[in-house]
Amino acid sequence: MKEIHGGLERAVGKWDELGWPRPEIVVVSGSGLAVDLGTAKHRLPLSEWLPFDVHEVSGHPHETELLLPRPERPVLYQKGRLHSYQGYNAHQTVFAIRLGALLGARVLVMTNAAGGLHPDQNPGDLVLIRDHLNLILLNPLRGELPREWGPRFPDLSRAYDPELRSLARSIGEQQGIDLAEGVYAAVPGPSYETPAEVRMLRTLGADLVGMSTVLEVIAAKQMGMRCLCLSLVTNLGSGVVDEPMDHEDVLKMSRASAGKIERLLTALLADDGLL
Repeated sequence: MKEIHGGLERAVGKWDELGWPRPEIVVVSGSGLAVDLGTAKHRLPLSEWLPFDVHEVSGHPHETELLLPRPERPVLYQKGRLHSYQGYNAHQTVFAIRLGALLGARVLVMTNAAGGLHPDQNPGDLVLIRDHLNLILLNPLRGELPREWGPRFPDLSRAYDPELRSLARSIGEQQGIDLAEGVYAAVPGPSYETPAEVRMLRTLGADLVGMSTVLEVIAAKQMGMRCLCLSLVTNLGSGVVDEPMDHEDVLKMSRASAGKIERLLTALLADDGLL
């Protein structure tokens, strides 16, 4: 934890030295979903902020941008995320989220690419996460954390903010974008699920499956942030359809859906109700 705590203190200090306005909102993009959300006021590689190495993964540029969708609303945009399957521990995985919270951000907006677990889902569907299953078997609250980061035992009964979900649905309707809701199961990866595992996840009540998001939400909630998370169904899970899983197919569907995600997030970031 010394590496993480010290690294966060240095990153906050560097932000202030650069003279960047402190963010109100953090946005994190999922696989292939680093859409254009406006002209970046400032930009640096994610590696400039971290006290550890960044491991490349396809579909994640790993860039940090400061956006100003409204003059009084700075947004920290993390284009690409870190995953535990890349070899990071839970504290490293959520480093960028804690940085945003320490800089004063109050809202976290995330996207991810997910597998659909029901035959009535289609690739290209957008789903608001209303709850999750943490099957990664890691937790960013383990160990001795600074008390100022938040409570030892944070409540997760409203981990995915109901008011923000309602706002997203309203904006989606205005944009002609249908938004369903579902439960997201986070698994370790990076291998895709077997048909038996997909059946298990459906039995547990999951509607979506992926390899990210949940650790970030746990850390964000501990630090007092409101969370909104949007999944793009990029493929149907193994056994739901009799087709092999391939990461390139995930990225292809992400690129095909980038336009509507870009429209939705751009309108959301400018809306009065987000903060």
